Amino acid sequence: MYLRPRVEPPLAALLTDRPFLHSLADALGSPLNVLLPEAVAENAARFRAVYRRHHLTGRVYFAHKANRSSALLRRLAAEDPAAVGVDVASTEELRHALGCGFTGDRIMATGPKDAAFLWLAARVGATVNLDSPGELERLSGLVRAHGLGRVAVLVRLSGFESAAGRGGAGTRLLSRRSRFGTPVRDTEELLSALERNADTVEFAGAAYHLDTTGVEEKARALEQCVLVMDECRARGLAPRALDIGGGFGVGYVAEAEEWERWTTALTEAVLGVRPPLTWRGHGYGLRNEGGTVRGAAALYPAYRPTAGPGYLDELLSLPAPVLGRPPATLLLEHLHDLYIEPGRSLVDQCGLSLARVLDVRLADTDAGRYLVHLAMNAGDMSLEEHGVLVDPVLLPRGEAVSGDEEPVGVHLTGNLCLEGDLITRRLVFLPRLPRAGDLLAFVNTAGYAMDFHAHHAQRQPVARTVAVERRGDSWRWCPDEDYWPITPLGGAVG
Repeated sequence: MYLRPRVEPPLAALLTDRPFLHSLADALGSPLNVLLPEAVAENAARFRAVYRRHHLTGRVYFAHKANRSSALLRRLAAEDPAAVGVDVASTEELRHALGCGFTGDRIMATGPKDAAFLWLAARVGATVNLDSPGELERLSGLVRAHGLGRVAVLVRLSGFESAAGRGGAGTRLLSRRSRFGTPVRDTEELLSALERNADTVEFAGAAYHLDTTGVEEKARALEQCVLVMDECRARGLAPRALDIGGGFGVGYVAEAEEWERWTTALTEAVLGVRPPLTWRGHGYGLRNEGGTVRGAAALYPAYRPTAGPGYLDELLSLPAPVLGRPPATLLLEHLHDLYIEPGRSLVDQCGLSLARVLDVRLADTDAGRYLVHLAMNAGDMSLEEHGVLVDPVLLPRGEAVSGDEEPVGVHLTGNLCLEGDLITRRLVFLPRLPRAGDLLAFVNTAGYAMDFHAHHAQRQPVARTVAVERRGDSWRWCPDEDYWPITPLGGAVG
C-alpha cells in the first residue's frame, strides 16, 4: 500500500546523496528543511512558457504565504521584473519582500488588511487587491491623510453566476461561496466607490480567488470577470489586467494506481471489510453508518496528471460557457494582462524536510505494527494538515543488515508528549523497518508543509508567552522563557 512520492530533478539527485543529507542533519539537527532555490526559478520559467504559448502578457506573482524562505524570495527577485512578482498577505510579508529585493511595483497586496498594511503598500507603490468597498474607502482615506500618490488597485470578485447561453438560457450555475471578494451582484456599489475615489486609486482590473480544483468553475469566473470589466469600460474606467489567483495544484504521488488503490482501501477499511489503514480507525472524513460510507474524504488529490503550468494551460484553452471562446482568446481580444498567484505549484519540487528516527517499537494497540518516533512534530511538517498523503523516503544511516529488506507498515509519531502528535494518521509502508539514527525525507514540502502551521503563517508575529507577578501595587512581567522561581520578575539573580 505504497504512496510513493513524485520526485524530479534536481530534487531526485539530492535524495540520492545520502551521506550529504545525513551530514546536514548531523550538523544542524532534526527536523531540517532543505531548499533548492534554482528550482523555483525553473518553475517560474515553466509558467512563463504557458504565457508565451498563448501570446499573453502579464506577471507571475509568487504567493509568499506558501513558504517563509528568504532564499526562494531572493531568487525570484532576481528574475525579470516584468515577468515575476510576489503576492503578500501581511505587513511582515510585505516588509520581507522589500528586504529581499522586490520593488513596490512588483508587489501585490492581498488578504485581510489592517491600516499599517494598507499604508505601507500605498507608500511603496504596491498594487492592492481589494476585497470590498469598505477596504477601498479605508485605503483612500489613508492616501488622502498622508498625501500619498494614487494607488493601483484590483477589485476581487466572487459569487459568479452563469448560464449555458446568453439571455439567461440554460441551467444557472453559481460558484462556491468564498469569504474573499465582492459578489458580482453587488458590483454597482464597488464601481461607484472607484469613481468616487478616482483621485486616490487607479483601477487596474479585476481578480478572483476560488478554492477549487474545478477548471470549468474557474473558466466561468474568468469569463464573468471579463464581462464585468467590459461594464467598467462603458463607465469610463480603464481596467487592464485580470488576476485569477492560484490553485494550480501539485502532483505529490508518482503513480495513479497507487493513489486509486489506497483510496479504495480506505473506503473498505471504514466499512470494516479489511484491516484498518489508519491510527485508531481515523477515516479522513469518511464514516460507516449502518454499512454505508458517509461523508467526504478531506484529502488533497495527491495524484494529479495535470497540475501547475499544465493546469494553467488547460484553463486558458477551455472554451468559456457564455462567449464560447477560450479564456486566452478573451484576454487577447480585450488586451488584458494576465496575473496569477501560484504558491504551492511555484515551489513544486523545491525542497524536502528531514527527520531523524529516535526510536522504533511495536505498537501496543496494534500487534505486529510499529511506532516510529521522529525528532519532529506535527507542526514541523504539516502535509497531513493540508490533506496531502504521500510516503517519506527512508535514508538509512548505514548499510542494510541481511534480512532487513522486508516491507513494513509503521505509524509515524512526533516528539511531543501529546497523544495527538502524529506525523501521519495513516499506516505508512516503508521498504524496511527503520532504525534509530536513520532519516526520513518528506519530499516536496516547500509548499505550505514546511512552515505554514498557524503560528508561522504569512509571517504574522508569533504569539509570545509571558509570566506575570504581583509586586506591591503593580504587576511585573517577563518573557515566559526568562522566568525562574528564584529570580524576581524583571530582575536578575542576586
